[in-house]
Amino acid sequence: MPTRAADGPPVAARDDHSPAPAGPTRGRRGRWRGWGWLRHEWTVATVAALLLAVVLTWPTMRHPASTVPGDLGDPTLQAWQVAWSGHALLTHPLALWNSNTFYPETYTFAYSDTLLGYAPMGALGAGFEAALVRYNVMYVLVHALAFVGAYALVRQLGAGRWGGAVAGVAWAYAPWRLAHAGHLNILSSGGIALSLAMLARGHGWSLRHGYRPERRRPGWALGGWLVAAWQVTLGFGIGLPLVYFLLAAVLVAAGGYGWSWWRRRERVPFGRRLLLADLAGGLAFGAVTLLLGLVYLRVVDLNPQAVRSLDWTEMFSPPLIGFVTAPADSWLWGEPHAAAREQLSWPPEMALLPGMALIGMAMAGLFVSVYPVRQRVALGLGVLATVLLGLGATLGGDGDPGYLTLSRHLPGWDALRTPGRMMHWTSLLLAVLAAGLVTTIAEPARRPPTRRWTRLLAPAALLVPLALVGLEGVNRTPHPVVPRPPAALRTAEEPVLLLPIGGTNDLHYMLWTTDGFPRVANGLAGFEPASQAQTRAAAATFPDPTSVAYLRGIGVRSVVALPGRAVGTPWEGIAARPVDGLGITREELDGVLVYHLG
Repeated sequence: MPTRAADGPPVAARDDHSPAPAGPTRGRRGRWRGWGWLRHEWTVATVAALLLAVVLTWPTMRHPASTVPGDLGDPTLQAWQVAWSGHALLTHPLALWNSNTFYPETYTFAYSDTLLGYAPMGALGAGFEAALVRYNVMYVLVHALAFVGAYALVRQLGAGRWGGAVAGVAWAYAPWRLAHAGHLNILSSGGIALSLAMLARGHGWSLRHGYRPERRRPGWALGGWLVAAWQVTLGFGIGLPLVYFLLAAVLVAAGGYGWSWWRRRERVPFGRRLLLADLAGGLAFGAVTLLLGLVYLRVVDLNPQAVRSLDWTEMFSPPLIGFVTAPADSWLWGEPHAAAREQLSWPPEMALLPGMALIGMAMAGLFVSVYPVRQRVALGLGVLATVLLGLGATLGGDGDPGYLTLSRHLPGWDALRTPGRMMHWTSLLLAVLAAGLVTTIAEPARRPPTRRWTRLLAPAALLVPLALVGLEGVNRTPHPVVPRPPAALRTAEEPVLLLPIGGTNDLHYMLWTTDGFPRVANGLAGFEPASQAQTRAAAATFPDPTSVAYLRGIGVRSVVALPGRAVGTPWEGIAARPVDGLGITREELDGVLVYHLG
């Protein structure tokens, strides 16, 4: 008898995972059926996601051991972060938060979003080149995960495979993401869509069919909570809105459940196992969020200057034109939108185009879709709400009510200083709407065609929306070569101070320390600890009696100076400064100076 697949049309009942019958009938066909997982929808989707990620992020994997996508700023910091978390996981897990940078400060690993969830990946390999390869592989994988997450979500919500493919490409390769090629923490949002898909599946819910108790899967619900917890470990910058969304969803679902119970005078099916899965998963999710939050609060206690005023939010709030403006790294829209970008005070955070094709399909999806009308209206209102929040302080002139209202009243929201990153949610909702439209077009095409030309034309027509969103995701992201660590650094006894100190130089030094993770006084984050400012000021005249005494006093045993980087800094001409009478020794290796303080 025919049966109905999840959120799809009737299909013939089969079990590709069941063993083939024994005896003479077990031939080539039986052996192939045992490997049916190779042609399973999710195997195909995963493999396609990986291949597409390699192609649409190219040339990331051309020279993964020497280049990084974007620039030489944040990517070098985040390559160090992943490497440090893996190193700490294998060696000193209890010392995770006290990294080898910003010596002699504590809790230094929490000075920025940590990407802690990538620690298992960071445990693979060691050294500078391994850190770069690992970062580039992760850069490709986060795009693949974003595709899989969006695909899984819209499939669970009731869209077909073509709709899932369009949504996956549109969300994972939206033009606005190209502005964040150097921000792995911002690109790492695949867990958002994947966790929502798993939670919806676990609760037997979809946009197209509503709540179906017979499709409840407690294991999927538990997994959804755990994936959401993992997403939070990649950073509060993206994870905190997910926390509040899930909290609101729980409250709304509980209210709706209670209302249905009261109206019908009978208890709506839910199930003890599903309740236990939600309780266990929710507790794990809450515990992870709370523990990470406490670490960041500790950082603020130790460094009050880490607190940022809402002036930062106002500075990064985009104008409305930013939502239809592509970043410069967009191959298709970069040059045509150059004039529009000139109207943005900070294009990297304000060029927020989710895709022209996506916008058009989503608008059409409001009127033609497989989703019920009320669900389409809800999605449309969600798009509107996230756009209004994304405007930040530019909404109504002061952002209140709006994003700044949340910043004043929701714990932790004031730290989210870039309202434009709400585009994660805007583009996801647009992708869901577009998937509903594409599914409406695709489902008639699945029926047996009456004419030969129809059989050929229907699949070709379905490739058009997929090609459009894919074309908008083509990049022209630069891939600069990363400076290699000098051999002289290996001869320096830790703790080490590298000169010149400050700026992006410190980011490169942090990455260099992945060769053994020596303690260094250098580091760069969203704020500057008081001790680092003192060190930079005291070392401005190095080497002299005052600076040497100060550095010895805080425990620094070696100073590594790079004259080639010192032009225009207080350390320009440092090679000519004498060391006689200071009680220190100096050696030179390949143009790099190493001072041993004893």
